[in-house]
Amino acid sequence: MSRLLSLALIVASVPCLAQKRWWMEEPIRLIQTNLRETDSNLDAKRLVDQLVDFRANVLLFGMGGIVAHYPTQVEFHYPSAYLPAGRDTFGEVLEQAHARGIRVIGRFDFSRTQKPVYDAHPEWFFRRASGEPFIYNGLYSTCINGGYYREHIFRILTEALTRYEVDGLFFNMFGNPRSDYSGNRMGPCHCAACRRLYRERYGGELPASDDDPQYRQFLDACAREVAAEIGKLIKKLRPEASFNTYIQEHVDGIMSESNTAVDRPLPLWPYSASDNVNYNRNSEPEKMAINLSMSFIDYAWRFAAVPPNEIRVRLSQAIAHGGALAQNMHGTMDQEDRSFLEAARPLFRWHAEHEDLYVGQENAGRVLLLGPRNDSYRGFYRLLSEQHIPFRASSNVRTLLAHPREFDLVVATSQVPAELESWVRSGGRLLVAGLTPPFGIDGPVKRWEGVRGYFRIRDHALFPSLRQTNLLFLYGDYLEFAPEARPLLTLIPPSMFGPPEKVFTDKVETDKPGLILGEIGQGRLAYLPWDVGALYYRYSSHHHAGLVADLIDHLVDGQRQLRTSAHPLIEITVMRQPRRNRTLVHFVNLTGHSQTGWFDPVPVRDVRVRLAGSFEAARWVRGARELPLRHESGAGEFTLPEVSGYEVVVLEGGSASAPLD
Repeated sequence: MSRLLSLALIVASVPCLAQKRWWMEEPIRLIQTNLRETDSNLDAKRLVDQLVDFRANVLLFGMGGIVAHYPTQVEFHYPSAYLPAGRDTFGEVLEQAHARGIRVIGRFDFSRTQKPVYDAHPEWFFRRASGEPFIYNGLYSTCINGGYYREHIFRILTEALTRYEVDGLFFNMFGNPRSDYSGNRMGPCHCAACRRLYRERYGGELPASDDDPQYRQFLDACAREVAAEIGKLIKKLRPEASFNTYIQEHVDGIMSESNTAVDRPLPLWPYSASDNVNYNRNSEPEKMAINLSMSFIDYAWRFAAVPPNEIRVRLSQAIAHGGALAQNMHGTMDQEDRSFLEAARPLFRWHAEHEDLYVGQENAGRVLLLGPRNDSYRGFYRLLSEQHIPFRASSNVRTLLAHPREFDLVVATSQVPAELESWVRSGGRLLVAGLTPPFGIDGPVKRWEGVRGYFRIRDHALFPSLRQTNLLFLYGDYLEFAPEARPLLTLIPPSMFGPPEKVFTDKVETDKPGLILGEIGQGRLAYLPWDVGALYYRYSSHHHAGLVADLIDHLVDGQRQLRTSAHPLIEITVMRQPRRNRTLVHFVNLTGHSQTGWFDPVPVRDVRVRLAGSFEAARWVRGARELPLRHESGAGEFTLPEVSGYEVVVLEGGSASAPLD
């Protein structure tokens, strides 16, 4: 659960691999060995032999920061106490790896350092509201706005980048984290630099809570400022290297993690890797998404692995959405719990044997799901996945504005960007759910809070999925608008629910709308003034799912991009490879997931798929055979004999991104 920066690369020492923007043009099978200081005496040849056997081609390896695994000469930068005299562990691993064609990313962590640095430069460090430093396991937390981050780290990085022909740099816990590894909240930093900068930018004093939105905005901006300078230094000293981080700006690739924690609120999010890669790849299509599959259960148990099938699903989801294959572990590859390695090994070998499938993939989904990534967003993410509606998740609408004919529908759960209005007026379709009305909707009459009521379905013709019910349950806030001339859903306010003799005896029917449908120019808008996404995420009502599915069909005139007989827990992604003029249909079987458990998936057989577009041939990669392909009404149809765990079908020629008629 790192907080920021990762992965960047250069390979001047390996001319046969040297390539501009290799991270976008080569397959990535990454292993992160998150080194302890006691690992400084490791056997470099053994580690690289293990990587070769695993079929990894990128190593994310400890370099410096809290502990340097090389003999650094920079003041206030400390070599590991376990680094043998005369040895350079990082340099040895780099040399061995490059000789075997493996790229190496150096890992740095500047979030903490030792007491002598604090004693010499206390102004570089994080300060509590009391003025005291924040100390964890004897290490002092630095501040993103202090001289350590703003000046001193560049001396360390200059040494590292000039001494070693690294393929990249990774920065762990970049910026000011909210809590330490034990979950203790740090609060806002009150160092002199933070107080001064906050006052200059916002005209006031620091807030009491680090949850304050303006303070989060302030910290994010500060992190981006430092990231911009790090990016400049990398490009200056290692121009072929990529710079990757847990933020989207100023980088070549975007890092994320799929991880677990024993006290994390349920439900468990089974689409973690899909979500991370889909969101990052489509927010910044010119950047690579590297989602680390974290091996361990939680910080306190770094050597106890998560279930093997959770590892398999994470890795499959990452490559199915166009991201890197990336597995994390703590220490070296000589693990006490080897179950996660054995779960990952077949996917690394599969990826190595089919590299051509995993380079240059672009999401071909014609629906755009906009963040922020909260419960509302996750509910729609699940709904779209379970309905097998190919979609791109994103933090912005830049791709849509640049390529408007690639999209049929936008789904939003919060503030709709104003620049989207022209796309809708030109014929686009928009579905919005939540308490922030989109453009084209007059202001609400009233906000109802914590409603425990219903919506009555007034038009079953529009909602064929709801033919067996007249009511939808509502639990949460609701925005009341003026009555509609032709109401589709209307509010039934809270009424008595006990004892049984009194239930619904005081029911009141209203004309208050639960859905607003309208036309804006040549486009269409559907607005649900309540949080159906969050309700579905928490409670999985089949009626909420049916409502959304029917609304989507209404908005796109029933012309879905993909239709299939697949089980809802078969995740399907549609990716294109423009340079190869082909489309890839990926299948990830999630049927083995139940609550917090991960079991072997149930094989699903004879999955029929109908995908809009015209294709020349269909090839089932694992089955190593052609599939019968027929065309009807502008779509190609095939049947996949089995989806056991992860499968991919290659459709040659044609396009899966043609606009709907």
